[in-house]
Amino acid sequence: QVQLVESGGGLVQAGGSLRLSCAASGRTFSVYAMGWFRQAPGKEREFIAAISWNFGSTYYADSVKGRFTISRDNTKNTVYLQMNSLKPEDTAVYYCAAARKTVVPTYEWGYDYWGQGTQVTVSS
Repeated sequence: QVQLVESGGGLVQAGGSLRLSCAASGRTFSVYAMGWFRQAPGKEREFIAAISWNFGSTYYADSVKGRFTISRDNTKNTVYLQMNSLKPEDTAVYYCAAARKTVVPTYEWGYDYWGQGTQVTVSS
């Protein structure tokens, strides 16, 4: 069982940066692939980024590639999402998720545990 708590969301102007954190409980955090998703009002939840359990592989949606960076610190049971050059269309609730899989999922149903989400609002 893994519990996930996101933090770091807020209001930022276009072009600004935010770093989201996702703290996980449980002693087996290091064996989970971790992902970030977001859901904008009136839209479906979409994949943003993911990282393998051993840091070897990262994956990004085309919409954020080159602007967002996912990373993890297994000693702190935490995964991060550094978001730079933010745009108004990045406004959404951001969720982290954990998957006990060796192949990193880039789709919602591949994940076993979810956080409650943190709001990110980018003003123009």
